[in-house]
Amino acid sequence: MDKSKRLFLKPKRSFRRRLPPIQSGDRIDYKNMSLISRFISEQGKILSRRVNRLTLKQQRLITIAIKQARILSSLPFLNISS
Repeated sequence: MDKSKRLFLKPKRSFRRRLPPIQSGDRIDYKNMSLISRFISEQGKILSRRVNRLTLKQQRLITIAIKQARILSSLPFLNISS
């Protein structure tokens, strides 16, 4: 193969399958603090779907669970640390 054709070929990438962050047995619930705390940043913000690698339905359920936990004072609204 000559150089002119070689320029247009894309290099093959090997993808490694990532494990989903939420397993099928995990319950998305406001009482499950070990699960919820994985999806909150250090400042107390809810991490985006892109960062979490969640489906849309899972992200919605996580968001609702975090908000319920905040209202019930299980989680702080802000995590202020100096």
